[in-house]
Amino acid sequence: MTKWIERTYALSHKGATGLEKAVVLTILCNLSLMLPVSVSLLAVRELLNMIDGEAASVLPLTGIAIIVLALIWVLHYMQYPTLYINTYEESSDRRIRMAEHLRKLPLSFFSHRNLSDVTQAIVGDCAELDQMFSHYIPQTLATAVSTLVIAVMMACIDWRMALAALWVVPIAVLFPVIGKRLQDREGTANIKAKLATANHIQQTLETIREIRACNMEDKDASAFRLVTANQVRHEIRNELVSGIFVSAGFIVLKLGIASTVITGTTLLLDGRLSLLYFIGFMAAAVMVYNPIDNLLQNISATFSAKLRIKRVKAVIDSPVQEGSKCFTPQGHDITFDHVSFSYESGKSVLKDLSFTAKEGEVTALVGPSGGGKTTACRLAERFWDVDEGRILVDGVDISTVDPEVLLTHYSSVFQDVTLFNDTIMENIRLGRKGASDEDVIRAARAAQCDDFIKTLPDGYDTVLSENGASLSGGERQRISIARALLKEAPIILLDEATASLDVESESEVQKAISALTKDKTVLVIAHRLRTVINADHILVLANGRIEEEGPGRSLMEAGGRFAQMAALQSGLQSWTVRE
Repeated sequence: MTKWIERTYALSHKGATGLEKAVVLTILCNLSLMLPVSVSLLAVRELLNMIDGEAASVLPLTGIAIIVLALIWVLHYMQYPTLYINTYEESSDRRIRMAEHLRKLPLSFFSHRNLSDVTQAIVGDCAELDQMFSHYIPQTLATAVSTLVIAVMMACIDWRMALAALWVVPIAVLFPVIGKRLQDREGTANIKAKLATANHIQQTLETIREIRACNMEDKDASAFRLVTANQVRHEIRNELVSGIFVSAGFIVLKLGIASTVITGTTLLLDGRLSLLYFIGFMAAAVMVYNPIDNLLQNISATFSAKLRIKRVKAVIDSPVQEGSKCFTPQGHDITFDHVSFSYESGKSVLKDLSFTAKEGEVTALVGPSGGGKTTACRLAERFWDVDEGRILVDGVDISTVDPEVLLTHYSSVFQDVTLFNDTIMENIRLGRKGASDEDVIRAARAAQCDDFIKTLPDGYDTVLSENGASLSGGERQRISIARALLKEAPIILLDEATASLDVESESEVQKAISALTKDKTVLVIAHRLRTVINADHILVLANGRIEEEGPGRSLMEAGGRFAQMAALQSGLQSWTVRE
């Protein structure tokens, strides 16, 4: 049972056992709330005895009432931690599990789901599940069980009154169940509408400069009004569909009160039911109908929450990249062995690509945009797994190595630099956990960061804004290079590492990169061919294939694509803006 709960509701073992305890205690709490009715009936009986002149047992009745109240208090006291504290602890664990799982997923996962969608799954969907596990499921099951117990007790006392009071319950519950498919459809559409709004907000925040530069504020605002109006429309439809079926159940329940009164009155007048039992059945009916009202709402809410579970499980159940934790290569040659890869089916990016980037040499990837240069680098880091072929490091297929273990052997400098909302010191220290401040500063100096960092208000303790927005592109790039220098990994991947630097800084950083790449396996992506002309081996990639390869001077003499690109760039250097 516990395993089934874990699979069905995306819970940990602790969360599943906690839910089981919460359901049991909620059932006991619901049943305990029936005890005051029994005590009240006993009090009515004693009152009737007093009217008839008989002696009343007030003291024992008072003792029973005190025991009942104490029992109710103890049960609710025990229920609280299993129902609420366990739920919120499980919610925290679920978010951590999802974050840990996301960290191990291949980047192909993120190419199919955008950032706002994943964020909504971790934040919004998990928040909905908090309500489900702390209210909907325990109360739904507890109400079902306690209603069944009460129904059996009522039937044992008088089956006619039990039938008159309870015939409406299965019919009322049937209404939200019948409407499940329609509720699921509207609930799914509602979630998509919310995601569309979140996507638009994220897109606006990410492109605010472009929107302002192109005078697109009015158009963007108009588009935002449309997506929010669509969200409101789906919210209303979702609530309306749910409300129709729940309200129908409420109406049917009211008929039960009428049938109970009519049946009870008839039996009472015929002398086949005592006044005490008539009052008891009326009280029991009211006690049953109130939780059933909540049950109808909880059933509908559970259907909606299960859509959230489906989204959470879509993340948690996504296959991660796995591999051996043991990886101790003696060398670090990177070999592409007939590698083919595509981001989308039928649209190949790399086609039967084979080459070796040797340790101690610089291998440069050049060519037109879209040729597959960046893809090759990212496949070398196992950000994606290849469709065909193999990528080897010292003869070991990297698809058999745990990605986190593999990446300890790599230092990367991407064209798009990511900085965190932390100090410059900590942003650089990401390159090597536990590095001393002196090591960080040494790497920063080698990457030509020290001069501009000293001009900042707090130097290395300056806290960067989101993604280092207060720094120039060249300054961000140099911090990224400092990270790579600090890591001191045997494999270096450089994706346009000097693209954002001015001529003076580029010259200095090239010196730092020369020290960084000494005696290491270096894979460089470059568009400015002069930066790689002296590379040991140059590969010209076009349309996912190697069109030319060899030393730079040989390629220049061959007069092929590399020479044509070099000539074109040389001609562009003389280009000027004329009035």
